[in-house]
Amino acid sequence: MKILVIQTAFIGDVILATSLLEKIHYHFPEAEIDFLVRRGNESLLKNHPYLHETLIWDKKSSKYASLWKLLKTIRSRKYQYAINIQRFGATGLLTAFSGAETTVGFDKNPLSFLFSKKIQHRFDGPHEVERNTDLISWLTDAQVFPPRLYPFELSLQPTSPYVCLAPSSVWFTKQYPEEKWVELIQQLPSHLQIYLLGGPGDRELVERIQKAANREKVESLAGKLSLLESAALMKGAVMNYVNDSGPMHLCSAVNAPTTAIFCSTVPTFGFGPLSEVSSIVEVDEKLTCRPCGIHGYKECPEGHFKCGKDIRTEQLLGVLTTMS
Repeated sequence: MKILVIQTAFIGDVILATSLLEKIHYHFPEAEIDFLVRRGNESLLKNHPYLHETLIWDKKSSKYASLWKLLKTIRSRKYQYAINIQRFGATGLLTAFSGAETTVGFDKNPLSFLFSKKIQHRFDGPHEVERNTDLISWLTDAQVFPPRLYPFELSLQPTSPYVCLAPSSVWFTKQYPEEKWVELIQQLPSHLQIYLLGGPGDRELVERIQKAANREKVESLAGKLSLLESAALMKGAVMNYVNDSGPMHLCSAVNAPTTAIFCSTVPTFGFGPLSEVSSIVEVDEKLTCRPCGIHGYKECPEGHFKCGKDIRTEQLLGVLTTMS
């Protein structure tokens, strides 16, 4: 049996989609499972024991040329099932014309009328992994599997208890304010080593926070670790402080302790933390402007960003207190 899973969105979306890889392998251990992702996300899947092959769509430099090349490759594989998690036309085209015996996707995909099976997309309430499970529950069952990544052994070996902070986000309104990260670092227990995480593009922000905090035992690892290496480090942390963004899902995929900070978005969108030890921190006040959007904005539409600025440092520190 050959099965194709399609998820060409962002890092967090790919991580959450790995729950389907776990579930499919459980029910069909001999199946060849291929996973289609956008270029840049394939590193997440290194060392994955259940994947036959990772297909890559280069959406940035050669979007349509790469798309047609992919379609030829997909059709040549003669899949039994093509399962599309996304709700956009390009992946709908790949699914509908994949040549697979059975094509599956959400009803919100504009080409879903061409799929063999069209599944209702439940947005407000269920977690994303539950929504994704709906796509194959007819083929398997309704049990939801957690997402999972398989990090390599980490070369960095901390010798004392530590916390990880991932202060960046693609969207301004999903990112806890810079000065608030500084305040948190300054008030964390002095015996804790602090690691600041992020990609190469986050280095400037992370180093500003590190400098402003002016505290010992704070190390910037932005741009120095791969995604899987970051996940391995987070797994051993006393706590991981993250935004509603990719690092939160890294924690979920290795069951790392998580404190997820929700600014403009809300957990009911279905993207909250899934680790056994996890907390959600958000502003106490019921703001009429929150949530202001599904994905966040480059600036606060109201100009005040109270959903981020009014979250108190005591709320974040309180998570450690309840653990001790």
